[in-house]
Amino acid sequence: MDLGFEIRRDLNMNILIIDDSEINVKVLENILSKSFQCEPVSYLNPLKAMDWCTVEDPDLIFVDYMMPDMNGLEFIEAFRKLPGKNETPIVMITADDDKKVRYKALEMGASDFLNKPIDKSELIARTRNMLAIRRSQKQLVNRAEWLDAEVRRVTNDIIEKEREAIFRLSRAAEYRSPETGVHVMRVALYSKELAKKINLPSEDQELIFVASSMHDIGKVGTPDNILYKSEKLDQYEYALMKLHTLTGYEIMQNSTSKIMQMAADIAIGHHEKYDGTGYPKGLSGDKIPLAARICAIADVFDALTSERAYKKAWTTEQAIEELDRQSGKHFDPFLVQNFKTILPQISQIQAKYSNQKMSEMD
Repeated sequence: MDLGFEIRRDLNMNILIIDDSEINVKVLENILSKSFQCEPVSYLNPLKAMDWCTVEDPDLIFVDYMMPDMNGLEFIEAFRKLPGKNETPIVMITADDDKKVRYKALEMGASDFLNKPIDKSELIARTRNMLAIRRSQKQLVNRAEWLDAEVRRVTNDIIEKEREAIFRLSRAAEYRSPETGVHVMRVALYSKELAKKINLPSEDQELIFVASSMHDIGKVGTPDNILYKSEKLDQYEYALMKLHTLTGYEIMQNSTSKIMQMAADIAIGHHEKYDGTGYPKGLSGDKIPLAARICAIADVFDALTSERAYKKAWTTEQAIEELDRQSGKHFDPFLVQNFKTILPQISQIQAKYSNQKMSEMD
């Protein structure tokens, strides 16, 4: 028999032998080591073999049926309960030709059987078959892991491209008003920090970060004479300004993208108020999407602490006092309390993105 193919394939295969007879163990070791160029691991005590299996990963197991302390059936049952050991081929060796024993062994998870006395040719043939099965299992696992990694890579590429497209789209606001681009980035970063503080999953933190950058995208439809007006808007102008929430929602509604879905919720909901007096729908409390409630605090805080054509920048202390006054009215009280605990992070963001424009940011 030409063993060249087997020699190359089985050097790294772990074959475990469990038999309370030292003579039987030596016979199996001799045949297997010569036929498959491997070094079998052998135990006379099944309990010690089980301890070994808890930390090692055998590729094939030969286990005797009649043994003290733990018989072959008990070993198989215990082995199959170990994490990740469901597929390992197990050959039970027995002199007992009782079909009930074999049926029970199959129920416990045995893969094949050998009768005593061991026939060398049968042993080699069954070992070759079992190792072939094991190699196929490993190849499938490796293939599945590779496919999983590829899916994650492609998905991340898609998400990154989607994220880039969204930030590029949000730059449209910057061309309408120079300070808006920096405002967009700060609001996005504030929102992410607040989402992190209230222990939202990392995936949701990232979604809020990207989606909140689109909160004012509807202003692309706001007339310039209203957008750039330095005086207080009259009733008609204010009504037109409020339409940016609906315009933003219409731009992003009905998308299959999670980011766009959240961005649509934020666009239409970031001017709603916790007490129900906001616009455009007059939603209140938890009926306002959480992402919109988060973005509302980030948006107002940044507007208060930023200099605009019609006002000077408030101090952080003044802005926080205003958030406290509006807690339970304009803002979610729970979110206000958590926002106040992340002021160090907020200050760092303010310092980093003070006068930069979106086009100058990484």
